[in-house]
Amino acid sequence: MTASAARLDLKMDAAEKDVVSRAAALMGTTMSAFMRAAAKDKALELLERESRITLSDRDFQAFAAALNGDFAPNAALQDALADAAKVKRA
Repeated sequence: MTASAARLDLKMDAAEKDVVSRAAALMGTTMSAFMRAAAKDKALELLERESRITLSDRDFQAFAAALNGDFAPNAALQDALADAAKVKRA
């Protein structure tokens, strides 16, 4: 283990260990390497899935209409823009 390697201890019952052991053997790797790869793959899959937003057809249509429609700033934005225009810039 290298100095920068982090350690993770894991407990599993005998049946789980047997399944992992057999799967690792089929892959021609150690249980540790198999578990690292499987955990990383699952984590990346979850992170990818959670980074996407899925909209229903109705919500997509509303979103697209908002993007494609004419923009009309509300009063608060107009006030903020007016205040920003008063700021002297170097």
